[in-house]
Amino acid sequence: MDDVHTFNRRVKSGPGAKRRGIAVAVLGAVALMVGCSSVRPAKQEAPKGDPAALTVVAEIALERGDCKGASESYAKAAAVGAVSLARRATEVALACEHLPAAWESVTRWRTLAPTSREADAMYAVIALKLYHIPEARVAINDFVHAPPTPPARPKVPKVPLPGSDQQQSDESKPDDDADQAEAGAGKSDIAGFSARRAGGGDAGLIALTALLLESSDATSVLAAMRGTLEAAQNDPDSLSLLGDLALSAYDAQSAERYAKQALEHNANDFAAKRVLARAYVIRGDATKAIATAREAMQADTTHNSNFELVEVLIALDRTEEAHQELERLRSAQVPAADIDRRLALLAFEAGDLKEAQQRFSELASTGQAAEASLLYLADIAARQGDIDGAVSGYRRLYDSSVALQARSRAAALLLGRGDRKEALTLLDDYATEHPESEFDLTLTKAHLLADHGEADAGVDLLTTALEKHPKHPSLEYERATILEQGGHVHDSVEALQHLLVERADDPTLLNALGYTLADHNQELSRAESLIRRALVSMPDNPAALDSLGWVRYRQGDSKTALVTLERAYYISHDSEIAAHWGEAIWVSGDHSQARKVWAAALAREPDSQQLKATLARFLPDAK
Repeated sequence: MDDVHTFNRRVKSGPGAKRRGIAVAVLGAVALMVGCSSVRPAKQEAPKGDPAALTVVAEIALERGDCKGASESYAKAAAVGAVSLARRATEVALACEHLPAAWESVTRWRTLAPTSREADAMYAVIALKLYHIPEARVAINDFVHAPPTPPARPKVPKVPLPGSDQQQSDESKPDDDADQAEAGAGKSDIAGFSARRAGGGDAGLIALTALLLESSDATSVLAAMRGTLEAAQNDPDSLSLLGDLALSAYDAQSAERYAKQALEHNANDFAAKRVLARAYVIRGDATKAIATAREAMQADTTHNSNFELVEVLIALDRTEEAHQELERLRSAQVPAADIDRRLALLAFEAGDLKEAQQRFSELASTGQAAEASLLYLADIAARQGDIDGAVSGYRRLYDSSVALQARSRAAALLLGRGDRKEALTLLDDYATEHPESEFDLTLTKAHLLADHGEADAGVDLLTTALEKHPKHPSLEYERATILEQGGHVHDSVEALQHLLVERADDPTLLNALGYTLADHNQELSRAESLIRRALVSMPDNPAALDSLGWVRYRQGDSKTALVTLERAYYISHDSEIAAHWGEAIWVSGDHSQARKVWAAALAREPDSQQLKATLARFLPDAK
């Protein structure tokens, strides 16, 4: 369940769909005590070519809250400074989400330290954020083939707080960062791959993959990593890693191929079987998916796969069977709390709010996943129309580990009843306390405003943000989508076309432009061409499949549209796709089936504006 909006077929796989976790997980304490605020220092001139003076200007800018000025001053200093200065400049610019300065600085860093795996890793991160796929591919290849410095993982760069003991000028730091230990970047969050026990040489690659996924979508990461990993045909770990990436990139055929290649090396490879089961789910082969999930559970010797079959059944929308499997696991002495959490989620997703409320209340009272349970209880109150109760529930979590979700959802409810000031203050206060979240909160606020009839205000917010984060692809992309949401279709199309000039093969942009044209009955032939180009890179992406089905529907090809929309829905069970699919079914004459599709989707997501708008057109008397 997304923090603000559950699904947008243009944003789902795009830059705005991923949180900028890089600012937290990768750069650690990058709050910098500055928050990239709007406070700007008086302009200060520094002698050109003097790295020490430029560094002083940059640090003063940081202390005064001028992230943009700090990034640009550091980039200038890096251009004439040593390795350590280029590294510091990269870290600051990346923390500030100033990608042009980050690119300039990391390029300098990598030039000065051609054997540094840390520089390679950061170069790849920034290249992917800018959708420079070829450049990222080269850096990843260099990272993989560079002589490892144990432990062989990309180092997590940190920007020290102003005035801390760690803070040094470029002249006082060692020039050769290649000699520094490359600390671990944490476990991979790629689906299923964390279950594997990787060897020392493998750990760096897994950490790099996790690092890249923090800042880019899986389709881009797969495109950049595929060539390097495919070269390791005899390495089952690399093949399984590729399989996970392919799944995340919605390329089930590739995921299946990689998994089968890994299984040729080890027929009982749990991670490969897990990938294979999910590939079958996406491809719609329920029989093979269930059989492979059972095989994976038998192959696993770590006992971490108890819920493998449950997860596959849920993905197949076989809720009752999943429920039965959970009860079977209870009798098999699987921890009750783990079972109860899944049963509560099943009830919530199915729209059985009474059962979900009971189960989450029990979990909260026993202290099991208490904060998550309280969050869901507040969500249930919101779904039941108890706005005051929901806001009260969210308020209990304002300073918890789920604070950002709680505040965002509360803000949405407050905006819905007209309490604009209180809603935005909730988010602004969090940004003040957690300045590293400022960038994400800007995106959240823009979408909240747009979703509540203030699209122009959302556009203005993003336009202002672009002054602090110039040419940032995520901000530019979100601005284009919100322009369309606010009725400025021509401006939205123009903005997306402009972005495609620099990122001609970006499937997210191709799909966004194609869908926008199709949704407004413009240039349908071109729209279909754009969407099909997007599907080359992400052939099973439900958002792109939805776009293809929708454009075929607009063109009058209801037969193809129905098949494509049905497939898209069963991959994601998204309400917006259900709205489109139901409409195509209704127009084809099967009103009863259309009602069933809409009813099921409404139970899952009763607040879907797209679904409500569709129902209002076709079932104006429906309650």
